[in-house]
Amino acid sequence: MDRKIKLAAAGAIAAVAVAGGTGLALAGGNDADRPLAGSALERASDAALEHAGGGTVVETEVGDDGAAYGVEIRSADGSVVEVNLDERFQVIGSTPDEDRPGEVDGPEAG
Repeated sequence: MDRKIKLAAAGAIAAVAVAGGTGLALAGGNDADRPLAGSALERASDAALEHAGGGTVVETEVGDDGAAYGVEIRSADGSVVEVNLDERFQVIGSTPDEDRPGEVDGPEAG
């Protein structure tokens, strides 16, 4: 019985070690709508803010709409744009965020 417990523990430790670099992707299955954290948050936010010409980051997520990362930016006029980034934090597109009712759409910067 001790051997089975040790093997199960070793398997769990190995799974955590492998998943550690990917944000525990194995545990969650679908990472969509998971907020960014750490250096990914910083790099994605910086790239999106530069693309949008400034503003405030209001939401981030992993794997949004076919992109590796999605960052929503609110500009000074209140409009919100979602900037999509690839896995290298390069902008691959942006669209006005229409999920926020009552807000003015931002400019499209494809």
